[in-house]
Amino acid sequence: MSEYVLELKGITKIFPGVKALNNVQFQLKQGEVHALMGENGAGKSTFIKVITGVHKAEEGEMFLNGEKVDFKGPRDAQAAGIAAVYQHATSYPDLTVAENIFMGHEIISHGMIQWGAMNREANKLLQRMNADFDSTAEMGTLSVAQQQMVEIAKCLSTNARIIIFDEPTASLTRSESEELYRIIDQLKADGVSIIFISHRFEDMYRVASRVTVFRDSQYIGTYDVDGITNADLIKAMVGREIKDLFPKPDVVIGDEMLRVEGLSRTGFYRNVSFTVHAGEILGFTGLVGAGRTEVMESICGITKAESGQVYLEGKEIHISTPAEAMEKGIILLPEDRQKEGLIMSWGLGRNVTLPTIGKYARRGLNNEKKERELSRDLLEEVDTKAVDIFQPASSLSGGNQQKVVVAKALSQEMKVVIMDEPTKGVDVGAKAEIYGIMGDLALKGYAIILISSEMPEILGMSDRIVVMCNGRKTGELMRGEATQEGILELAMEKGHKEGGSAN
Repeated sequence: MSEYVLELKGITKIFPGVKALNNVQFQLKQGEVHALMGENGAGKSTFIKVITGVHKAEEGEMFLNGEKVDFKGPRDAQAAGIAAVYQHATSYPDLTVAENIFMGHEIISHGMIQWGAMNREANKLLQRMNADFDSTAEMGTLSVAQQQMVEIAKCLSTNARIIIFDEPTASLTRSESEELYRIIDQLKADGVSIIFISHRFEDMYRVASRVTVFRDSQYIGTYDVDGITNADLIKAMVGREIKDLFPKPDVVIGDEMLRVEGLSRTGFYRNVSFTVHAGEILGFTGLVGAGRTEVMESICGITKAESGQVYLEGKEIHISTPAEAMEKGIILLPEDRQKEGLIMSWGLGRNVTLPTIGKYARRGLNNEKKERELSRDLLEEVDTKAVDIFQPASSLSGGNQQKVVVAKALSQEMKVVIMDEPTKGVDVGAKAEIYGIMGDLALKGYAIILISSEMPEILGMSDRIVVMCNGRKTGELMRGEATQEGILELAMEKGHKEGGSAN
């Protein structure tokens, strides 16, 4: 009997002109949580699809409980007890939870779907995960975390013994991530084996005992989580040491660029005041729901504040639309770059020049040559890894999509750049590159506001840090005095009640 419930040897997968997997290997033990890490494009997604029967490898072998298997398609993998939970739920929003869970393997008796039995079984699975909703809820009414619970329930409904989690915490809050960790601990205790794919080191340390690293479509190594340092893991993932993951340059802070006084919007935030100067990176942090993004959306004209003033270079401004904000030199790079920052089906060049398209038009005709030249220069400036400017944004990795969003900001005369969760869902190598771009912008005199839930990012890149809790500013810390513990105290009710500084 093999010690592995799943083993892959010498897996090679070739697409036209691309070797997506090159002689990779992987082993999974029963009841183990095994992390799989690597940069975007390392081959992780292709590897999942080989395991789940979506892709068939050109070379290599796969063994399940010591026996060789050859899946002809996803149904074969499902029948063998393998299932996957993806970052973006593949659900039907207008159907109920039970209908989503049993889609494709309904409970049928005498030729009829047994709705009562399906609802009862679905509720048993949901109760197992302490879900706060039942089987009759419509999928479209659920939060991202709740939809993920349904996806896990769907896997369990097929009696899956191997579950693959693909970036499951990317869209979850800290408390939602903790709940997912609890569910994974329970699955592990029940003998379910888990492959856990994530860019977040905290995920790996919290749930996994071993980690396998892919780089450039190749297997690099498998390591005990307790025995590998962050530095060694980063080197394995990117092929080089990232000695300074947070390349914060020394910048002479200039004049005040933006000042906000007493900004309030009922139900979202109240009496928020802060300043940011030329060349400064101002960190904005707090737990999800603290009101950070909502404040910035009002500054940029996406929503309207009910009271308070905004000053740009000492002069009071009134902004009604994002277009007005950009005209004045303020831009918000949104957290959801795919839905709000880019038009995914468009080419990179047109995405970059979209806010300034009027500059290239004369008598209703667009000067495409000038537009292409500018977009190409800006994409090169932020080191976007792409074939050409006509390549659709959807074809890029998350890190490179974020670079396109930054290039779009640089296409205009900006003074204040607000970056909302700029490294969300990108790998460690791309994070370092985005931090480098942020530092370059500060050196050029831009005022940068960095909204982030990642504490190392806030501590590593900020000159000053504003902390919010429940819509109020509870503290402001200088770079030298800020600690993770101090920020968390201000970000929680304790900091709010005991009166963190409100400078």
